[in-house]
This record gives sequence, C-alpha cells and structure tokens, in this order.
Amino acid sequence: MTNPWPAVGTRLRDVLTPMPVIDEDRLAANIARAQAYMDAHGKGFRPHIKTHKIAAVARAQIEAGAVGINCQKLTEAEAFADAGFDDILITYNMLGAQRLSGLRALNERVGRLTVVADSQTTVQGLAAAFAEGKPLSVLVECDTGGGRVGVQTPQAAAELAAQIAAAKGLRFHGLLTYPAMGGAAAVEAFLQAALALLAAQNIACPVRSNGGSPDLWRAHLVPSATEHRAGTYVYNDRSMVRAGECGRQDIAMRVLVTVVSRPTPTRAVLDAGSKALTSDLLGFSDYGEIEGLPAARIVSLSEEHAVVDLSACTGALPSVGDPLAVIPNHTCVVSNLFERMVFHRNGIVTRVEPVVARGTVW
Repeated sequence: MTNPWPAVGTRLRDVLTPMPVIDEDRLAANIARAQAYMDAHGKGFRPHIKTHKIAAVARAQIEAGAVGINCQKLTEAEAFADAGFDDILITYNMLGAQRLSGLRALNERVGRLTVVADSQTTVQGLAAAFAEGKPLSVLVECDTGGGRVGVQTPQAAAELAAQIAAAKGLRFHGLLTYPAMGGAAAVEAFLQAALALLAAQNIACPVRSNGGSPDLWRAHLVPSATEHRAGTYVYNDRSMVRAGECGRQDIAMRVLVTVVSRPTPTRAVLDAGSKALTSDLLGFSDYGEIEGLPAARIVSLSEEHAVVDLSACTGALPSVGDPLAVIPNHTCVVSNLFERMVFHRNGIVTRVEPVVARGTVW
C-alpha cells in the first residue's frame, strides 16, 4: 500500500481514514489561552504531554511560557529527553531495578528531572539507586480527594518528606496532587496543613504542584499551589465540553472516518473501531459524537468497526462511502493509537508530526 500519511496541501476530504486530525488555529488558541490564565494568576504551568505525545506540540507549549513538561512513564520521559527537553516531571512511582537504572541514566542527561513518591518503599528504592552521582528531586504525592494514589494525610506527607530530605542522593522538592474535579478547597486545606508541618521541621517546600484539565480554570482557587499541570486542554474533547471547561469551538481534534456499510435503515458502520477511537466512555453511553448527526449514537466498537445507531435521526442519513468526523470522548487515548498526527488549517493539511512517545507504557 502507498504511504497513508497525506502530503502538505492535501484536502481533508482526500485523507485516508480513519485518521485523527488537529486544527492548527484551535490548538494554538488553546495553548495561548491556558498560558495567559496561568501567567495572570502567577502560576507556573507544566503541561502533561500524554495528551499529544508530540515534540513539536510540547515545544509550542514551552515557547508560550510553560516551565517544563509532565510525563507519566519513564519511557515517555526518555522519548522527550531524546527530543531535547530538559525540565521533566514524571508523575508515577518508580519501582524495580530495571526502571531505577533507567531513571538514573535519564537523570544524568536531563538538566532538571523530578519524580514522585507516596510510600516508604518507593523512597527506599530511589535512595538506594541514587546514593551516588547526581541527586534526584522528589515530590511527595498526596491524595486530596482524587482517590487514586498519594499519601492520605498532611502528617503522612510531612513524614515522607522528612525521609526524602534525610536520604543521601535525594532532594525533597515539594508536594504534588491530582485532585478530584471541583476539589480546590480540599487541595488548599491539605497543602496548608502539610506546609505548616514541614515548616515546623524546617523543611523547605519550593514546589506545590496541582493538576488536571477539568480544574484548569480554577487553579487560582488554590493559592498555595506554585504550579498547575494539565494535558487534555491542548486538544480538548467531548468530556471537556460536558464538564464546561471549553466550548465546541475549542475542540482541536477530530477523527475522520468513512461509512463502510449500511446493513439496515437504522444502522451504519464506520471504518474506525477500538484501534482508532478510544473505548473510554467517561460516563457517556456511546463512543464519540458524530458531527452533523447529533442524534446518532456509536453504540459499539470492535477492532476495525464502529456500529452507529441511526434510529433517532431525522433528515438525510449517511450513505456508504460518505466521510464523517467523530469528536472523541477522550482525546489522550486516540493519540496513542497512531504513529503520526495530521494537522490542518481550514481543511488543508499543514504538517504531519510523529507521535514520538506512542506506546511508552513502561
């Protein structure tokens, strides 16, 4: 088969499907808007690159004023270090000899590398791996209501911080949380209590990192936080519109698809299954929104097909061969399904960028 990636200047209607495409103007506006908000409120902004996994997009975020980038896994951070990024936070507990060996090598070649820990076991592993050589900066991860990882109390945060500060080769660098949506008050209360306990031990806490695109525009409600992390905002998606964090005009990603079958009057089948559209529901009852067909529902995904229920639709319905565009429920997962991402302006392809951190799950 010929190269599936379109040349610059190709019209979107001539792009091979399924294909995710990014609107250049919406992308740029999303980056500028978020950075302007953080600047206005005196917060450092650290974008989470798991949404796009593309070096060129991360550079645009840094050029706009971001203080550094946030990665989720070691191999993701390695891919961005290879691309020249020099201030990287990895928000994942680093465990195991192989991973710690890679982390130590990464620390030697990155100007500023920071990791998180939420247990004594994690801290002990880091301390053993970094007893010699360049010290490693560590943030204590705190559960302020998100119900995922993190120490459970400010007291536990202060105790783990003291262990990090006392460990040879480690530097306690601050606190970090990924809270529940709408949890600003809980985050602020937790941080204030933890900061008081740290101050009583004369332990400096230079970084207080808050996070999440769903609460991006409420970052100012956590005055104790010094920086905010967010990823989805850069493209936005269906879930972000539902949360009220953006409008439909702010969604930069669409997945272009083609109708490949109309087996019944109320059913259409698309050429984009679980390998092109995320299977994340995120509280929705279907697998994405088809533009121009708001009553249509993508009711199931197999690997290569999406089944669409048209029974509630009125007016003209799509035929076999018709192009459509899907707004995904969760844009971050779509990025990890493709080797490259197609960008366009006004329906004309402007560039094709490699997804440099695709598949970096270790």
